[in-house]
Amino acid sequence: MEGKLELELYTRPTCSDCQDAKKYLISNRIHYIDKDVSKNLSLEEELKKISGTQIVPMFAFYKKGIFGKRKLVKYFIGFENNKNEIISMLIK
Repeated sequence: MEGKLELELYTRPTCSDCQDAKKYLISNRIHYIDKDVSKNLSLEEELKKISGTQIVPMFAFYKKGIFGKRKLVKYFIGFENNKNEIISMLIK
């Protein structure tokens, strides 16, 4: 799995775009870490630190660097409007 991107998905249970994104990822057997910001205030802070906003869903793509340190490669806010770019990141 070296060189592959890791996906963290920041969501809220009341967000329909978030639920669509999760359904898509699950149906295509794409591994991701679900970060439900409604359950943890520190995740809300992470979301704001990365994207500058509290808007979900937010897709954060990470790559492992030297000595296993993770580096944020790219992030997207919203699923439907960014679907093609997100899919291209997932198939790299």
